[in-house]
Amino acid sequence: MSSEKPEGTSGSGPAEPVKAPESSGVDLARVALRAAKEQAKARGAAVQQKKQARRGGGLRSGSGADGRDPLPLGAAINRLITERGWETPAAVGGVMGRWPQIVGPDLANHCMPEKYDEDERVLTVLCDSTAWATQLRLLAPRLVARLNEDLGQGTVKLIKVFGPGGPRPSYGRLRAPGSVGPGDTYG
Repeated sequence: MSSEKPEGTSGSGPAEPVKAPESSGVDLARVALRAAKEQAKARGAAVQQKKQARRGGGLRSGSGADGRDPLPLGAAINRLITERGWETPAAVGGVMGRWPQIVGPDLANHCMPEKYDEDERVLTVLCDSTAWATQLRLLAPRLVARLNEDLGQGTVKLIKVFGPGGPRPSYGRLRAPGSVGPGDTYG
């Protein structure tokens, strides 16, 4: 004989099965109603998806705000700049537009920013005379600090200043091939 006792028995009497509580008619009706509602919801969702697929699919815009709604031009441009990671080039472009306010009207009349190298973080400035180029070279450290205040630290590391580059002088009608002028013979 086995020493194990069946579940739901006491040590001395015959085994009696454990009965689950009987459900009344109201409880059965609630369970059936809940199951019918879930089935109807599932059928309704499937029918709605089929209708949308026939109409071209996708969600339709309602009265609420949606990511597909039209945006004002400024907001659309700001979103595009952020998505593409163009914050630094756009900010530097703004500096080029505000150059007279940043450096002052006298310096702005004689020195103009030419380009910004994002990889090197170098701003190239072209001046109309060597005197103004020298003046800008002396002001360059302060100007770099001011630009970094506006644009964020480390945006501009160096300002390259170039003076005027005039046309090469040509002497006489005849030229030797490869000659660059009188300076090429004096080393």
